[in-house]
Amino acid sequence: MPSSSPTNPEKQEVRVRYAPSPTGYLHVGGARTVLFNWLFAKATNGKFILRIEDTDQARSTRQSEQLHIEDIRGLGLIYDEGPDIGGPFGPYRQSERLSFYAQYAKELLDLNRAYFCFCSDELLTQKRETAMKLGKVPQYDGTCRDLPKEEALMRKQAGEKATVRFKAPVKEYKLQDAVRGEVIFQPQMVGDFVLLRNDGMPVYNFCCVVDDHLMKISHVLRAEEHLSNTVRQMMLYETFNWPMPVFAHCSLIVGADKQKLSKRHGDTSVHEYIQEGFLKEALLNFLILLGWSAPDNKEILNIQEMIERFSLKRLHKPPCVFDLKKLEWMNGQYIRSLPLSEITERALPFLKELPIESVPPEDLRDANPTKTHEDLQDANPTKTHEDLRDANPTQYKEWLEKAFDTIRGQLIKLKDAPRYLSFYFNETFKIDEEAKKICQEPHFALVVKAFKAELELIIQNPVKNLYNEEDFTTLQESVKFKTGVMGKNLFMPIRIAMTGQTHGPELKLVFPLLGVKKIFERVKKILGE
Repeated sequence: MPSSSPTNPEKQEVRVRYAPSPTGYLHVGGARTVLFNWLFAKATNGKFILRIEDTDQARSTRQSEQLHIEDIRGLGLIYDEGPDIGGPFGPYRQSERLSFYAQYAKELLDLNRAYFCFCSDELLTQKRETAMKLGKVPQYDGTCRDLPKEEALMRKQAGEKATVRFKAPVKEYKLQDAVRGEVIFQPQMVGDFVLLRNDGMPVYNFCCVVDDHLMKISHVLRAEEHLSNTVRQMMLYETFNWPMPVFAHCSLIVGADKQKLSKRHGDTSVHEYIQEGFLKEALLNFLILLGWSAPDNKEILNIQEMIERFSLKRLHKPPCVFDLKKLEWMNGQYIRSLPLSEITERALPFLKELPIESVPPEDLRDANPTKTHEDLQDANPTKTHEDLRDANPTQYKEWLEKAFDTIRGQLIKLKDAPRYLSFYFNETFKIDEEAKKICQEPHFALVVKAFKAELELIIQNPVKNLYNEEDFTTLQESVKFKTGVMGKNLFMPIRIAMTGQTHGPELKLVFPLLGVKKIFERVKKILGE
């Protein structure tokens, strides 16, 4: 009885592969497969190979292949061999390896382990429907199995279309899976299956075995839905007398309702998640926990910790739940934990919709006090976000980092950053509906007028600058002393006057970033002056 273990696996170099049939971007399930293979290769000093299974020419395109590659590289999971970088076992596209499949199909024909099948698609459909009506497993009934070789060759040479079918042994097969343990495939589970279509293109199970053997793949880590294919592949390994790789069929990924993962559960592409502002670190951390756990049950793991802890023994057998809320929580954790300069830089592509006032306010200008906000606008008539950044990069970066730091605790995705930063800019400043209600309360005008008076004192005495938390606290205490208003009734009117919102970052951090003059203009507007 065949075994799924390779010969002397402890002496064999670990070589794993991700072999997609690219029809678009890389989705969640594929991304997890990439990660598990990449981590296993790194953890064992092995090699990770990207192989493109593009024999379905109608659906697999070079454009889709490129999208897949961009997503894999975008996650930082760099392969050692692949279609775009080559390697010692190329080519790495199945459409460029057709001669290999033809060679091994001929070998099986010569050994009488395969045969030409001339049954048309229409006839096969009828056979399948008849079997199902009779309650039988819809397998090929062997019509062409015993055709004399000479007759089959003559019909083929005469131009009659034929597939090449494998003669499936009727016997029990046992798989020792690294995740699922012993899996038994009963006799007659599969019938004679196709190796080559009538146009000469190979089918998945055949070319997969040929490629894995020729590329010296030692371990096959893939999703559980491929488990049913394994018995066909075991038959081929046995027939060719090739050592089998170690198989590890990873747990199914399901939605919160325990149904097959779909777009409504969050099964979208890596590209879309990145476009939404999810960090690659958070995505990788989330993906590794879909069917795997660390020995110490740690959940927040950097990539080095993943490599150090990863092993096949920690892969789970039961289905794992894709929890979008957990991914969002994890992304927020990474946004708050990464260095401020780095996370601000990553947020820049999402900030293009912000208005030109993204440069520091006049109160913060120290490098060139004569260079006003208007000067920068005149120097950059296109007034784009990038123009102003380039005009004063040092001040811009310093101010933007400070502003971003005030709101990043609220962020789930980087795409939300413009919404949370909007109150800093006059073009997007507005009073929200909840704040408008508070503006009608009796104490509101009293507090805001006292606040305005304090701002006027600062403007009249430019030597006094409010750059730190203590200075703002002093100002707020002065308003409290002069109005007798305390607590929420004190700080809520000040918050609304500064930001137009009832919630947000600490005002003592916001005040120096907005600047006294900008706040003063807002206060006057709110008071109707």
